[in-house]
Amino acid sequence: MLADRGYDADWFRDALEEKGITPCILGRKSRGKPVKYNRWKYKCRNRIKIMFGRLKDWRRVATRYDRCPNVFFSTICLAATVIFWP
Repeated sequence: MLADRGYDADWFRDALEEKGITPCILGRKSRGKPVKYNRWKYKCRNRIKIMFGRLKDWRRVATRYDRCPNVFFSTICLAATVIFWP
């Protein structure tokens, strides 16, 4: 799981590892002992943020007009198809 420094907490890391998820979270600056993480994966989290930013340009997705999960997921799929069409 890729996350920002804001999610750096021992209890959160432990909960992820219990579920079999490998955390890739940069440690906070105030942390005494540095935490190991994959630098290459952490740098790639920027692409995920850009994707969500582009999806939120669609007002219907950003404000979540559709309350039905199936319709909302369909809207996200449609928006992603239009945005990322080659």
